[in-house]
Amino acid sequence: MSSTYLYGANLHANGIRQHYLRFGDSAQPSRQPLVLIPGITSPAITWGFVAERLGQHFDTYVLDVRGRGLSSSGPELAYDIDTCADDVIAFIDELGLDNVILAGHSMGARFALRAMSRGAKGIAKLVLIDPPVSGPGRREYPSKLPWYVDSIRDCTRGADIETMRHYCPTWSDEQLRLRAEWLHTCFEPAIVQAFEEFHSVDIHQDLPNINVPTLLMCAGKGGVIQDEDRAEMIDLLPTLRITTEENAGHMIPWDDFDGFFAAFEDFLGKQL
Repeated sequence: MSSTYLYGANLHANGIRQHYLRFGDSAQPSRQPLVLIPGITSPAITWGFVAERLGQHFDTYVLDVRGRGLSSSGPELAYDIDTCADDVIAFIDELGLDNVILAGHSMGARFALRAMSRGAKGIAKLVLIDPPVSGPGRREYPSKLPWYVDSIRDCTRGADIETMRHYCPTWSDEQLRLRAEWLHTCFEPAIVQAFEEFHSVDIHQDLPNINVPTLLMCAGKGGVIQDEDRAEMIDLLPTLRITTEENAGHMIPWDDFDGFFAAFEDFLGKQL
């Protein structure tokens, strides 16, 4: 099957350069847009294998979050959740997108949820893929900060896929090679702040503000979202739809590619 990759581009929104990759069908530019916000150390290109399939059905945009990939980075920028959520809002506004499916994985899901709470316009559906539900007074996020920091520093010095295999032993060589190539673009202070905010910022407060159909996709083996979390989130947003990909850890499409798409069920109106 031919690639759905169209191009990579930059735009100026919320005061910074935002880089993105676009996937879809140039012959059908009017298809429903889907904006995907990756996780804490995932530049847009590392989600390309997922966006290839999404691009078969949607006009798909994968964003480099500030401090990652080819978007603006450096010590002069803010990296808090509100600023990053505003990046998402400004990105959608700058492109003039409407009827958007807004999807985020892990940290990206937290940013997507906060963007909705901060007044994102033109959003038709929201997809939260295994977001960290840690926060003040809650259990810690299962991953530890040194795992991120040490791997970034290894890649900043120059690392190969065997170095990355130490951190991600179940990943394919292709996935490890991409991580080894791109992880150095993750600005360490941005990563540290995002991780710390997993524990200092409680996203549960945003759920009652959501007024669009919302899917929560959980990783059955990730340890991030547990039964009590599902119950609490349903209580806060009774319309919330929850699916669980039982065979995958937190990096769901890396662990079970087809299972990831099956876990959307019919939420997006298409069988992926």
